[in-house]
Amino acid sequence: MTESPAKVRVIEETPAYWRVVFDYPPFNIVDASIFEALQDLLARMDASPSLRVVVFESANPEFYLAHFDLTGKIGNIMTAVGASGLPILMDTFVRLTKSPVVSIAKIRGCVRGVSSEFVLACDMRFAARDSAIFAQFEPAFGQLPGGGAAQHLTRLMGRARALEVLLSADDYDAELAERYGWINRALPAKTLGAFVRALAHRIAGFPAVGQVVVKERVNALALAPVEDFRRDSDLFSEGVRHPEAQKRLQAALTRGFQTRDAEMSLGRLLGNLADR
Repeated sequence: MTESPAKVRVIEETPAYWRVVFDYPPFNIVDASIFEALQDLLARMDASPSLRVVVFESANPEFYLAHFDLTGKIGNIMTAVGASGLPILMDTFVRLTKSPVVSIAKIRGCVRGVSSEFVLACDMRFAARDSAIFAQFEPAFGQLPGGGAAQHLTRLMGRARALEVLLSADDYDAELAERYGWINRALPAKTLGAFVRALAHRIAGFPAVGQVVVKERVNALALAPVEDFRRDSDLFSEGVRHPEAQKRLQAALTRGFQTRDAEMSLGRLLGNLADR
């Protein structure tokens, strides 16, 4: 494995349990290199038959992951095809969801756009009540999310709440995200780590055969067909090229989009784009 030393790293490893950290200063923006590292990680997971649980967390307390780098650093992840036959973006998420390994997102800070879709692809999501913020802001640029958000959120929240989340393109705190079903639980930051660690080790101690069959059956009941994910990916690719999307992106960049200060209050910035 060629591991990206400052982006996606395994920081704790036993035969059955891994902790993985996102560490990509200044605020964990998601670009092609993140997906390259995740693809490498998935390959290593596939080659580790004793592995039961992987916990994903962030080195940055303000940003779990940010969102796509919309200044052109997403490479070919929407066009190149991965092992599943889907574009690299969707391939990464579908392979994570279908992996026999249980994936848990331990979330502090902001989770927006494609990073929300990453945690939705994980099997479970636990968030710090005092700092976690969630958003699917793509409709603020006239786009459908391209990484499966519409599929996951509609099944988790129901139609009305999924429409609220997607069409508002606004920030949702951890307590509301928990109430809506976006995450499993919102926990105090001081207890989040211990809770997730205890749960992960408990699951890792049970027989693999039960874990595999449970994931297969729950996935069969709860996940959209692969072709529905592919359709969302295609619609996102079309939408990002639309002149209105490009116009709004440029307006957002002039207001500080993809700077730390603007990202901390992104929901307000995107709401004010209508003023331009």
